[in-house]
Amino acid sequence: MNPLKHVAIIMDGNGRWGLKYKKSRNAGHRAGLNTVEKIIRETIKNKIRYLTLYAFSTENWKRPKKEINFLFSLLENFLINKIEDLNKQNIKLKILGSKKFSPNLNKLLNNSEKKTFNNTKLQINLALNYGSKSELIDTFKMIKKNKIIINEKNMCEYLYTKNIPDPDLLIRTGNTRRLSNFLLWQLAYSEIFFEKKLWPAFNEKDYNRIIKEYKKIKRNFGKI
Repeated sequence: MNPLKHVAIIMDGNGRWGLKYKKSRNAGHRAGLNTVEKIIRETIKNKIRYLTLYAFSTENWKRPKKEINFLFSLLENFLINKIEDLNKQNIKLKILGSKKFSPNLNKLLNNSEKKTFNNTKLQINLALNYGSKSELIDTFKMIKKNKIIINEKNMCEYLYTKNIPDPDLLIRTGNTRRLSNFLLWQLAYSEIFFEKKLWPAFNEKDYNRIIKEYKKIKRNFGKI
């Protein structure tokens, strides 16, 4: 049975779900946050150590400003209302990406990382203003700046995910089959599951079904 240390999720379909059921993309984003909380609880039950959530990509800045502002207000409220609870549950929060947000949101993100830094039960990596191509460019710049050899070990030392194991499993909801500039280096040997359900409709039963299927896969990593 395959060990499972790290699950990464592309949470796709909030807007489409909101338009279909509530006639509002923002309603879909709000419902998607409820799914996040369910999946966090189920991740802990399955004793998975790392959970990486693709929350906002570098390409998402192309969306309408009102929708972007709503997304960030949701995140701010989540951090204000939930960070103490996450801390009590021994959950660590780490941000992957460039913190180019409002001063208030940046402060909340920094304080949340600092408050939960020593927690060990679960590490949630929140990919915010994240793009894998930008990450790789930043990594090459740091290697060049430090005048060190370009090799796999040194690359991993300067990725945003330093000291985090690569995902064993990637789940993408929303019936879309692409990686969308997410963890392109780190997903090289991840098992990938594309789920038809939109993110707000994804539930604990779906999550556990995928985990069960993952554990049955024979993983060779290039070997026979």
